[in-house]
Amino acid sequence: MSTAASAAIDDPLKVLGQILALAVRHKASDIHMRTKNHPILRVDGVLRPVKDITPFPADFMERLARTMMTPRNSDEFDNKRQVDLSIGFKDIGRVRANIFYQRGSIGMVLRVISSVIPSPQELGLPDIVLPLLQHERGLVLFTGATGSGKSTSLAALLNVINVAKAKHIITIEDPIEFLFTEKKCIITQREIGIDTNTFADAMRAAMREDPDVILLGEMRDPETIETALTASETGHLVLSTVHSPATAETISRIVTAFPPEAQQSVRAKISQNLRGIISQRLVPKVGGTGRTVATEVMTVSALCRELILDPLKMKELGDVVKKGTKAEGMMSFDNSLYDLVKRGTIDEETALQYASSPTDLKLKLEGF
Repeated sequence: MSTAASAAIDDPLKVLGQILALAVRHKASDIHMRTKNHPILRVDGVLRPVKDITPFPADFMERLARTMMTPRNSDEFDNKRQVDLSIGFKDIGRVRANIFYQRGSIGMVLRVISSVIPSPQELGLPDIVLPLLQHERGLVLFTGATGSGKSTSLAALLNVINVAKAKHIITIEDPIEFLFTEKKCIITQREIGIDTNTFADAMRAAMREDPDVILLGEMRDPETIETALTASETGHLVLSTVHSPATAETISRIVTAFPPEAQQSVRAKISQNLRGIISQRLVPKVGGTGRTVATEVMTVSALCRELILDPLKMKELGDVVKKGTKAEGMMSFDNSLYDLVKRGTIDEETALQYASSPTDLKLKLEGF
C-alpha cells in the first residue's frame, strides 16, 4: 500500500477518503475495491487500476465494509450477502456503495455523488426536455443503461422546479443520492430500508402526504408501476427511471411487467398519463476530454397515444421519434449525435459508433 494509505491502515474510512479524493480528482464515475486487488477507477468509461496502492488484505476489506454499515445494513449484509448503502464524506460529498461477496471475500463498487446539483444546461440536456416540467400531472420517464447519468439528470430537473415553484416534492430512492437544499419547494426525501420498507409502500404512503411532484427512483415491479400510474392520473407529476435502451422500448418494458390479462389496461393508463420519455447515452468527447450526453426525447402526442394502445403498432413509435422535429418535442439519438458533431463536442467516428442507424447518420453528416 502507498505510504499515506499505510499510515492510515488502522482507519479504513481515512484510506477510503483518500481513494475517493483520487477518484474525484480524476473525475472517475465508479471505484471498484476487492480483496487482494488494487483499487480500480472507471474514468470516461475505461477501467484503470491504481497500481501505486497495493492490494487490500481480507481483514482490511472486512473492517472497511463494517465501518461503512449501519446495524441494519450489517444485518442485511449477513442475511443477503450483499447490501446497498450511501455514506457522506466531508469535502467529497455523498457516496453510493454496493458491498457484496465474490469468491468468498468482500468486494464493493462505489460511486461519488457530487454535492452540487448541476443545471440541465451544464449536463447538456436539450431545451425540449424542460417543457415536460410544466405539467401539473402525468408521468415523465428517464431511461438508459446503468451509469448513463439518469439520476443526475433527474436531480437537475427537480432542482429547476425547486428554484422556480412552491411545491412539495417527495423523493423515494434506494439509496438517497443527491441531497437537496430547499429553495421555494418543500422536499421530503425517503430512503428504502431506512425511511420505508419498499418502493410500493412509499408510493402508497406518498398519496397521503400532499405531494405535487414525486421522484420514484425506479419502477421495479407491477405494484410500484401501478401506484405510480395512479399517482400520475390523480394530479401529481411523477418522474422515474426504467432500464431500457431507447424511448420506444420503454413502454414495452413496462407493459410486459404485468400478466397478459392486465396489459391492455396498463396500456390505456400509459397512453393517458405518459407525458414524455428521455433516453440517455454517455459518449466520449473529442480528444478524450470526458463524456457528454446524447439524448433521445419522445413527447407523447395524439399519434403516440394511439400507437401505445395498439400492441401491433407499438414498433412504429421509433419511427415517430425519428421523423419528429424539435418543435414537436421529438429528438432521435442520431439527431442528438448530429448536433454534437456540428458543435464540435464529439467527432464523426464516435457519432457513427453510437448511432442507431450509422448509414443514415453518415449520409446526413455528408449533407444528404
